[in-house]
Amino acid sequence: MASLAEQVHGERMARIVLSMIAEPDDLTTGYVLGRHGGVATLSLVESDHDVTGLGRADVLLWRERLRARIAPDLMERVAEVEQHGFGTLIPADREWPAGLDELGDRAPYVLWTQGASSFLATALSDRVTITGARASTHYGEHVTKDLATGLADEERVVIAGGAYGIDNAAHRGVLAAGGQTIAVLATGLDRRYPAAHIELLDRIGDTGLLVSELPPDTTPTRDRLVARNRLMAALSGGVVIPEAGVRSGSIAAVRTAHHLGRGIGAVPGPVTSVASSGPNELIKQGVASVVTQAGDVIALLDGAEPTGKNLTRSASGREFGGYRSAPGGSGRSI
Repeated sequence: MASLAEQVHGERMARIVLSMIAEPDDLTTGYVLGRHGGVATLSLVESDHDVTGLGRADVLLWRERLRARIAPDLMERVAEVEQHGFGTLIPADREWPAGLDELGDRAPYVLWTQGASSFLATALSDRVTITGARASTHYGEHVTKDLATGLADEERVVIAGGAYGIDNAAHRGVLAAGGQTIAVLATGLDRRYPAAHIELLDRIGDTGLLVSELPPDTTPTRDRLVARNRLMAALSGGVVIPEAGVRSGSIAAVRTAHHLGRGIGAVPGPVTSVASSGPNELIKQGVASVVTQAGDVIALLDGAEPTGKNLTRSASGREFGGYRSAPGGSGRSI
């Protein structure tokens, strides 16, 4: 029987196959793919050869993990997902967003798209991510919609995750203003999630852009939802958190933005509100700049405010969402 590498035709198909057998944000897969390309990576999955730079035990675990998902009908499934009609982007494509390359071994293997993929070819400063609490308050949703409307008026593309709460308010604010928005999904593009947002996501697919690193027919899991946040950060010039708890999954987007030197903004809120505890703490620790209006976000995107890339490592202090704060409010690290 022919091997997978012998059955695939070119880099695009190889990456599609990888997206079907490897989970997103798999560091070992990313390491091998970045150094050998898709076809050779599939060959290494099926072979018993050593992989330069990786320990034998790590390679064995990696192969066991991926081989377990190579079903006999895998290539038939590849043909089926290609018939869904969604676009695909790989690093060799003109519209592949350069910001994703900064993720290194954590970059997606392939992007599935529906809609205006040209949004991804613009300057990084043209795009901003707004995300946060799913259990948002009226205050948070009101501020988010105002920010989204103002950004749409300035012809900036707003990225969110299509989720309840803050993400929903961001998308709807942009659409109401006739602006451009991108929804990054943690499912296959044919699996609208959450189901209550089918109409919203359909509209974004028609007038904006839906993006996923997962192939069609893929359902959401907690790990996939968390992994999605790194894409939202890398695709944009800045991340804004209007509301979120200190342990919110959206803080993963802040961590990635910090590592990549992107702008980070947070909306201050009532000290009595759990939903504002995350933004308030980010501001308190100096991780995020205060955002109260769209102009503040524009300043972040255009480099008028300091970003995480100049923050230094601290050996002491308290932690928040993976950040460590030095006494006196200086020296932030992950």
